[in-house]
This record gives sequence, structure tokens and C-alpha cells, in this order.
Amino acid sequence: MSTLAPGGERSSTPGRPRRPRGRTKASGLPVWSIPYVLLIPGLLVIGALLLYPMVQVGIMAFQKVGLAQISGRRPTEWVGLENFTRIFDSEIFWSALRNTVVFAVVAVTLTLVVGTAVGVLLNNLGRKMSTFLVVGIMFAWAVPPVAQGIIWKWLFDAEAGVINWALNLLPDWLSSLLFGRADWTGEPWLNDAWSIYMVLALTVVWASFPFIAVSVLAGLKGIPSELYEAAKVDGASAWRTFRKITFPLLKPVFAVLTVLSIIWDFKVFSQLYVLMGGPANREAFNLSVYSYAEAFRSPPRMGSGAAIALVLTVILLIVTAVYVRQLVRQEDL
Repeated sequence: MSTLAPGGERSSTPGRPRRPRGRTKASGLPVWSIPYVLLIPGLLVIGALLLYPMVQVGIMAFQKVGLAQISGRRPTEWVGLENFTRIFDSEIFWSALRNTVVFAVVAVTLTLVVGTAVGVLLNNLGRKMSTFLVVGIMFAWAVPPVAQGIIWKWLFDAEAGVINWALNLLPDWLSSLLFGRADWTGEPWLNDAWSIYMVLALTVVWASFPFIAVSVLAGLKGIPSELYEAAKVDGASAWRTFRKITFPLLKPVFAVLTVLSIIWDFKVFSQLYVLMGGPANREAFNLSVYSYAEAFRSPPRMGSGAAIALVLTVILLIVTAVYVRQLVRQEDL
């Protein structure tokens, strides 16, 4: 609907948004199409680096790809669900799946708890001290995954590790009371699956909590201070203030951080590979290391490795979808 403007021209009804018309002089494209055109380079990069490899892995999961196929002596063979049947019949797969799920639950929980606590602490500090600590902890987050594994492997080394040296400094009575032993010389932390995952959890939490802390700190800066002042006047404890004010207002932030942490911790590879010294200890495999071992250890079975990777991807999609759906339901209620 339009009205007649002075001079005989028609103008649109006030308050109704009007779709941009015309073309840009430089490109000749319609104005409304410019944002979509600008997205094309990013979509091409995502397609080349992410979507294409995913499609290739999906195809390879249903093929037999071994040394003969890699060298070109034989063509790839379509084997249907044979790769999936093979890995599902393997005890290593179920052990790796258990390790993956249990580790992800523990690591995600610890990372969120530690990161949130540090974020709240930083918010209560002065500006200069908060900035100094943020810069310091972000160095840990910036360390590459392989370097993280090397650092913590050295700390827990059986012969030259700092951890064994520090534990031996404790008085014998205190060490016996706390740990049931006094001598820690030569303790092989990285030989047993349980202790490997303990060290891996420390490695991942140490490197991941700074991102959570900074994200929580950014969210806290957006909460009006009047709410905390009112809670203080009412005599609310720190825990009650967090539960009634901070957590509800930061729920969208925690939702994103939880999904990201689940994705990252489900597919941990580099740190575990370095801590184990390669895919040698089958009891300590997770799905990522198991996929690598199947694909590249002699004899290479890239079809089986791709099948494991596809299963891991499907699990991540299901877990993420279920979590996001629960959040959407809570918001609707």
C-alpha cells in the first residue's frame, strides 16, 4: 500500500520495511544479493576443507582400501557393511568407545567447573590483575595439542618426571597416609590405561579451561551489577547468587561451551597419541586413536579406519542434537 506524496510521487506506507532495490554500480548485482555473494568464498573453503573430506571418508567406509589399493595394484572394492561388521565384532572397538565416552564426560565436567570458577574469580578481581591473569592463562590455551602432550608426558615420566620427584619430597608418613606408599621412584604413570587417562584429563583441562574462563568472564561483564547488589542486600550467599542470577543469565553461553567441549573432548587424538608413545596400548585406545591404528598400522585397513571415524561423527551429531534439543525445550517451557 502506498500514499501519494507531494509532487505526485508515491511513497511506501510509514513503518513498513522496504526491500532494497536497484543494482550496485561496481558489480551490477542486486543490492539484496550482496551478503550472499560475500558468503561464497567462506562456503567454498568450508566445502574444500571439511565437507569434501567427510564425503570421502563416508565413501571409503563402505570400501576395501588396503595396501594393494593404495599402491594401485588393485582397484577399490565395495564391501557394503563389512567394515562396520568387523569393527563391531572387535572387543577393541567397545573398549575404545567406553574410554571415549567416560573420558568425555569427566573432561567436559571438569573443564566447565574449573573454567567457570576461574571466570567468576577473574570477574571479582581488579581490572589490571584480571587482565594479567587472562593473558597468563591464555598461553596454556594457545599451546598446540602435540606440545601439550609432550609437556605432560615429561612431567609424568617414570625416570625424569617432576611428579615422581615432587612426591618423593613428601614425608614418608604423609605420603603413606595419602597414597598408601612412600617411594615413587620409577612409577610408570603412562603404562596403565587408567593412569594414562588421568594424565590425559589433566592435560585437556589445563589447556581448555582458559577458553571457558574467558568466555564466562565476557558473559559476566554483560550482567547488570544492580542484580548482584540487590542479592547482596537480601543476604543471598555466593552459591545462591550464582544459582539464581549468574547461571540463568549465562545459560546460552554455557550451552555453546558445553557443545564445543563435547566435540573437542570426544575426538581427542594428539595428546593421547603422544602420551602413549603411539598406538601401542590397545586398552588405552579411544575411537580417534583406534581409527588411526586401523587405517595406518601394518597392514593398513583404511576402510575400517574410515568406518570408525564415521561412527564417531554420527555419535557426536546425535549427542549434540539431543543436547541442543533439550536446551530448546527448556527455553520453550
